[in-house]
Amino acid sequence: MKKLASVLGILALGGVFAAGCSSQKQIDQATSQAEASAQQAATAATTAQNSANQAAQSAKTAQEAAAGAEDSVKRANDAVARLEAEFASSVTK
Repeated sequence: MKKLASVLGILALGGVFAAGCSSQKQIDQATSQAEASAQQAATAATTAQNSANQAAQSAKTAQEAAAGAEDSVKRANDAVARLEAEFASSVTK
């Protein structure tokens, strides 16, 4: 009877060990999947940050171009005003 109980005990421990190994395999797979997902998220975050930096640089360039255009308009208006003044003074002479 003791031998039978010992054999059953050993079989029960073997079953628990096998179940534990199976659970560990699932845990390992879930961990690997979580690590892969975390890596993908980190890559996506880096890509998003790079895109944001490029957008900021493009906005700065556009703002500089707009300021240059405003200066050009002022210079053109000054030139037109000088031409009109010269024309007006030459007509009145």
